[in-house]
Amino acid sequence: MSRSPFEIRGVIEGFYGHPWSHQQRLEIIDFLGARGMNSFMYSPKDDPLLREQWQAAYDGAELERLTELVQRCHENGMELTWCISPGLSIRYSDAGDVAALNAKIGSVLALGVTTIGLFLDDIPRELQHAQDQAAFPSLEAAHIALCNEVMGALPAGVGLLVCPTEYWGRGTEPSLAELGAGLDQHIDLFWTGRTICAATLDLDDAVAFARTAQRRPTYWDNYPVNDVAMGYELHIGPYRGRDPELWRASRGIVANGMELFEASKIPFATIADYLRDPAGYEPETSWRQAMLDVVGPADLEAFAIFADNVRSSCLSADDAPEVDSALSRASFELEFGERAVGVAQMRSLADRLLVAADHLLHGPVVNQALMAEIRPWLLGFEMGAEAISRIADLAAAGRLDEDGPAELAPFLIRQRRARVRVFGDALEMTLSVLSGTMFRPGEVPKQEGDAR
Repeated sequence: MSRSPFEIRGVIEGFYGHPWSHQQRLEIIDFLGARGMNSFMYSPKDDPLLREQWQAAYDGAELERLTELVQRCHENGMELTWCISPGLSIRYSDAGDVAALNAKIGSVLALGVTTIGLFLDDIPRELQHAQDQAAFPSLEAAHIALCNEVMGALPAGVGLLVCPTEYWGRGTEPSLAELGAGLDQHIDLFWTGRTICAATLDLDDAVAFARTAQRRPTYWDNYPVNDVAMGYELHIGPYRGRDPELWRASRGIVANGMELFEASKIPFATIADYLRDPAGYEPETSWRQAMLDVVGPADLEAFAIFADNVRSSCLSADDAPEVDSALSRASFELEFGERAVGVAQMRSLADRLLVAADHLLHGPVVNQALMAEIRPWLLGFEMGAEAISRIADLAAAGRLDEDGPAELAPFLIRQRRARVRVFGDALEMTLSVLSGTMFRPGEVPKQEGDAR
């Protein structure tokens, strides 16, 4: 396919946490433009000029940086969508507040921005100001009035993309129907899918949304973002679960990145592949190429072994498929089959993991910025490899039953205390069985443990 069927193909910097640097934004625009993306949406949650201080004007260095972002997008054949989130404090019925919002938007349009994002997400579900409660029958009615006012003040050719307060579900919600009936037909709406972090984006759901909202959705895809409760997961796996026909009933997809800038590039590259050719997209092939692009050929094999063990996300039912399978086979041989075979399998697995961990943590890796970002997960990977190695040692000596509880429980404790998800449930279940130690979901042991 020479031309993508999706109108909007991009990334949004919309996570909670430390925003990307200006240089990182310039770099990601180049990265995305080279892969056929056409949109970069600027909306870091912790930028005060977009949320708490939404009325404050850009000036000085802030203005210069925003201008450069717009220019860099244009150089890459992309569009910068500037997004503002006034919903925490704006008085919808106050003409002065609405005028201040339009003035702020006008100052950004002067830089060459042609699409505005008006975000009303992650705010109280009820009207907060007494004057708004008196003026509007519902939050949706207030939002309809505000959005239509903003749309009416925009110059011809400038688009408005709104993120509603209720931004996920089946696409048949009453609040969505109210917005669809009241909003100017030229206003587009964001949607995340059936859940905030959706395992799938399906054509049928997009059709339902379009029918209810009287416009096609633009998907805000919360992958690979790993903020808030997902911080223990490293979302670098391939893009999955997106209907190849989704373009028929949606305007496009923008993916929300992680605070981990370098790590985000890997899933971004696979998302770009899907958006470029959804019918021909093959996740594993795309993922391998993405890792090659970001990590480089010299470090690819070691990194691919590591990456296969941090697949946990809303998109992946498999945490660590190869290690899970290998542990199952070796554990069966140790328990019911030939111990020597089980020992050999466990030792081979451990050695392979240890070599990869040593290279990534201590070797001359090219992308050192990436290794620094993901170091907690690399340390968890090394620790898990050491645990499997210790299992092999105990099994070879015939001491697994006798000494397993005392020698393996500390590994399990350290794994829990590390608060990073590596090897998923596969290794924890093996260590739990062999050590006779079980923890409740989410429990973090208080005692210290060190198997070294």
